[in-house]
Amino acid sequence: MKVIGITGGVGCGKSTVLDLVEKNFNAYVIKADEVGRHVLDKETKGYAQFVTLFGEAFLNGQGEVDREKLAREVFRNAGKLAVLNSIVHPLVKKYIVEEMARVRCMGRYDYFFVEAALLFEDHYELFCDEVWYIYADEVSRRARLLDSRGYSDEKTDSIMRNQLSEELFRKRCDYVLDNSGSVEETFEQLKKKLVVD
Repeated sequence: MKVIGITGGVGCGKSTVLDLVEKNFNAYVIKADEVGRHVLDKETKGYAQFVTLFGEAFLNGQGEVDREKLAREVFRNAGKLAVLNSIVHPLVKKYIVEEMARVRCMGRYDYFFVEAALLFEDHYELFCDEVWYIYADEVSRRARLLDSRGYSDEKTDSIMRNQLSEELFRKRCDYVLDNSGSVEETFEQLKKKLVVD
């Protein structure tokens, strides 16, 4: 089973690429963001750490983490983002490594794709056979973020400022998939890179 790390900036279409991979290739896909949403659920170790460090100001009426309020705060405050990352990312990485071992033991998949926006920052490349950079030009990224998430230019700018540059992504990744065009164009690139069952 080949382990492939997927990374790229916000709005580059990582989810679209992974949907294509999951539907058309013998691949298991896991997304760090989805795992990250669960490590702060109530009654978890992550939740307890979060409340200790952030207090109850970012909890909603049900005592759960108010993710919208938290997101607004951490993207304005690099210090609080660093604290949040220090809680969430080690727990996410631990879960993914354990899941990778479990899936490998199953012996059913040719590929294990792991997507993480902070792949290099959290050193996921250490257990990946290859790392792919999903690239899209800035105009396409901004249009996608406005269309799919309703992000303002200000919010998009603040997120992009906290991410690696295109130059660093290209330098550190083994393969660049250009996702600026159509889904069909992206799929053609995947077919050239992966063996279709």
